[in-house]
Amino acid sequence: MAPSHSANSNTAKIPTSHTLWSPHDTIKDVADTLGITAHLPEEVSKNLAMDVEYRIHEILEQAMKFMRHGKRKTLTVQDVDRAMKVLNLEPLYGYDVSRPLVFKEAMVGAGQTLYYVDDDDVDFEKIINRPLPKVPRFTSYTAHWLAIEGVQPTIPQNPNPNEIKQLLPSQRGSIDNMFNLNNNDYTVATNPNTGLTSVEQAQNQKKDLDVKPLVKHILSKELQLYFDRAVAALKDDTNDTLRMATYESIRSDPGLHQLVPYFIQFIAETITHNLKSIDLLTTMLMVINSLLTNKSLFLDPYIHALMPCVLTLLLAKKIGPTQGTPDELNSHLNIRGFAAQLLGKMIEQYGSSYNTLKPRVTRTLLRAFLGSTTKNSVGTQYGAIKGMKYLGAEVIRIIMVGNLNSWSIAVLDNLDKNDENRKKLIDSVYECLSDLAKDAELIDGAAKKRKLNNEDSMDVDSLTEEQKEKLADRVGKILANDILSRENSVAVYNGIFFGEE
Repeated sequence: MAPSHSANSNTAKIPTSHTLWSPHDTIKDVADTLGITAHLPEEVSKNLAMDVEYRIHEILEQAMKFMRHGKRKTLTVQDVDRAMKVLNLEPLYGYDVSRPLVFKEAMVGAGQTLYYVDDDDVDFEKIINRPLPKVPRFTSYTAHWLAIEGVQPTIPQNPNPNEIKQLLPSQRGSIDNMFNLNNNDYTVATNPNTGLTSVEQAQNQKKDLDVKPLVKHILSKELQLYFDRAVAALKDDTNDTLRMATYESIRSDPGLHQLVPYFIQFIAETITHNLKSIDLLTTMLMVINSLLTNKSLFLDPYIHALMPCVLTLLLAKKIGPTQGTPDELNSHLNIRGFAAQLLGKMIEQYGSSYNTLKPRVTRTLLRAFLGSTTKNSVGTQYGAIKGMKYLGAEVIRIIMVGNLNSWSIAVLDNLDKNDENRKKLIDSVYECLSDLAKDAELIDGAAKKRKLNNEDSMDVDSLTEEQKEKLADRVGKILANDILSRENSVAVYNGIFFGEE
């Protein structure tokens, strides 16, 4: 059996193509046309045929990708051209999908039919004498306000108000109007069959269509004057009475909706360029608080612009002066505390409208809390702790307490025991843990409250050694020792481990 198997394997023809089209025969035909058949060995032609087939498969695979990305089920010539361009190959010429291909047939022999594409005759004289086309411009794009709260601003990209006024009311706001605009002159075409102008025909066709006319953005002189006076009063450090009156006006005036984006832009620019001025930063936070307090303003579309301003003042590394008295150097803590209060207020008011607002802010605070361990980042960590405090007990228990041990090792261990910043961080963390104790008392009911009240009056030693070790493992040794030195250490312990068996 072995010899016959060897003979069959030698006589068997190894296929060089798995498709109906045979590239091997095509290579031979091309070689015959070029007159190099005698110099083209059989093995070379087979390898060349296999390479040609591979290249064709590669081009078709790329073309299919363009077809699928174009949401189409028909492969076009443009897809093949793009595929060849991606593969750094010279694209095809002479084929266009703008018109269908017309195939003609010709008899080249007995029973042999050749199909070909009929080409149009081209007059070279007309092509040579034809003027050159214009050089195409580079693709570019720009953004502009089409409308702000339904009011179009007067900018070059929007329609000219004078041109809109000259249009008929039924045509204002319509995309398809029948006017030919040329140097502010209007020409109206008349249909000779009906005797009606194109505008009248359009009106008859769109009787039942309610078209909203275009409205330009108009900021009254009174509002402009009010905004200028308000900005001047907010920047004036000498007149506190006028500044307080401005706060109250923004807080209670019901007609300031059109000025909301202008106030937000003013706040963002002032914060960006005045991070060392404590007075101006406090003023901007007061303005944000006034806007949030005004019940007549619809601030939902502007929360994405207000949130970066608040987070900047909460988590920025350097706020306030770099030199001065200790009180001046520590004034940034008040700014961060006020910003944390506004952050909690914004989450409470608009967290239901934007479901992802609170999770995104929480992730930002966690990155700031664990992101840096240098002394320059103490203000950032203080702001992150304050921010988590105003986000609620759930964030404190899951996000803060779960990372306190690693944070204590990375931050508190690297600070000197007598460093004032170290004490501030520990006190701010203790405030958050105290909120957990209060929240545990409210949730657990009267029985738990009585138990915690009894334990609060007990001595620090009322916690067992096992509980102290458990507390140190959860929050770190430094924070555990600080909690045990407090009067309500048992309540804080119960708040940290509330709900755990």
